[in-house]
Amino acid sequence: MNWLDKLERKFGRLGIPNLMLYIVVTVAAVFIGDVIFSVQGISLSGYLALYTQAAVHGQFWRFLTFLFVPPTTSIISLFFFLYFYYFLGSTLENVWGTFRFNLYYLVGVIGAIVAAFFTGYGTSTYLNLSLFLAFAFLFPDHEILLFFFLPIKMKYLAYVDWALFALQLIFGDWATRAAIIASLVNFFLFFGGDLLRFVKNERKYGAQRRNFRREMKNQRNRYW
Repeated sequence: MNWLDKLERKFGRLGIPNLMLYIVVTVAAVFIGDVIFSVQGISLSGYLALYTQAAVHGQFWRFLTFLFVPPTTSIISLFFFLYFYYFLGSTLENVWGTFRFNLYYLVGVIGAIVAAFFTGYGTSTYLNLSLFLAFAFLFPDHEILLFFFLPIKMKYLAYVDWALFALQLIFGDWATRAAIIASLVNFFLFFGGDLLRFVKNERKYGAQRRNFRREMKNQRNRYW
């Protein structure tokens, strides 16, 4: 990735170390704030969520703060969600380095904001999924415990996610399609070349396997 090397040499000093830690801690703080202010009928998340109409009419902070809106109101679910995505993000940062991970996340944020203009509401759901897909692409055989007891490799969960994306692209409305595509730009930007090479290699090896089977069949026919 020569373009990444050039960007890193020029802007590498701007990277934020442990970015995922800051995001996870802030999401947890917002969750606590929601619980505290709910007594007064105030939703802190409501002031932070990305409603595009509100954002373009002066509430510009929403273009950033939507990243900190808790994805669930269950404290147990939130704990495992934050732990999982902190694990994904910190691992990617260790593999790529701070700048490249920051860039991947930033492109995902921009994609999520662009998607919000199609749907009217911004969400970090697909952004978080892009972290998962990146991890699964780099570590396809890494196992996690699904439902806390069933070991499953990351690549199989990624296959399920891609299948769901495909169904949403086929059967969803145009707003949904735009949201998915915009939010996954970072994944294809970073891994598009690797995916193309993978497809080409699969075609090459597939053709070789077919030729081998054909040759073996011809040999058997000659002997019989």
